[in-house]
Amino acid sequence: MKLTGQAAARFLGQPDPAYAGALLFGPDAMRISLKRAALVQALTGPDGESEMRLNRQMPGDLRKAPGALADAIKEIGFFPGQRVVLVEQATDATTQAMQLALSDWQPGDAMIVCVAGQLAARSKLRKLFETAKNAVAIGIYNDPPRPDEIEAQLAKSGIAPVAPDALHDLITLGQSLDPGDFGQLVEKLSLYTLGANGPVSSEDVANCAPASDLAAVDDVIRDVADGRADRIGASMMRLSGQGLAPTTLCIGVTRHFRQLHALAASNQGAEAAISRIRPPIFGPRRAQMLRQAQSWSVARLEAALRTLMDTDLMLRSGRPVPAFAAVERAFIRVSMMRPR
Repeated sequence: MKLTGQAAARFLGQPDPAYAGALLFGPDAMRISLKRAALVQALTGPDGESEMRLNRQMPGDLRKAPGALADAIKEIGFFPGQRVVLVEQATDATTQAMQLALSDWQPGDAMIVCVAGQLAARSKLRKLFETAKNAVAIGIYNDPPRPDEIEAQLAKSGIAPVAPDALHDLITLGQSLDPGDFGQLVEKLSLYTLGANGPVSSEDVANCAPASDLAAVDDVIRDVADGRADRIGASMMRLSGQGLAPTTLCIGVTRHFRQLHALAASNQGAEAAISRIRPPIFGPRRAQMLRQAQSWSVARLEAALRTLMDTDLMLRSGRPVPAFAAVERAFIRVSMMRPR
């Protein structure tokens, strides 16, 4: 049986032990590994491996002895509970072993969890699970998780209640980060808000989210975009002491102003345009960028970008120029373009 969408998510979260086996396949090994781990834990619980209710079979051994899998699902352990036979890195060469085991499976036998890579529609292994009445086949692709899946993951980690704006930020991050990175974010947020009074806020999410590669220059970016020319000198001295290159600072501010230009020039409005920016912008920085986009006109942003790009070209020209002084002067000029 082929499962997709909500039916697949429901099976992975609450697998039906009446099925003999499940095939997980797809192009992304990390996503499949996470789904496989969740499925096995849902079947055996956290102590399945220590209680010897998880039996691992190697594909190479099954190719040599196809009947070994049928024998493995019949084994009886010392501990009560659901048993699982796990076969990873399976290919079409293991189809015979899978077919023998599925046809011989009886209620009370171990469930087969078969993990494979990308399988074509003509794959014998994939066809076996898709057409079997007592097994399921689930394709794991690079599609972003649905909001209900993200909410279920948060609830499972004990993150509740969550303020609406914080939930929006988490859904945005969940749809843009790799599953492993988002899982680490959820775990970190769970610990960060443990015992806190009130719902999880957008600021909590921002404090736990992966740091931007330009996090160190956020202060000078804010000063330039907010027109605080008097603060730029002190920010530049601090960043110089941290060893940041002038080119890095120029690139960071230029990227920010390109994003502001995209927001200000959007026909659909800044609110709609900011949701399409990747990596996503959320929390207090989102409100700050929307405010800045409303403060700058498209013409002034284009003039600022010309100044920044001219400075960047000068830094890359190889000519002997006082790099930090040139960047600081450009930032002050740009900050003074902001309407008062």
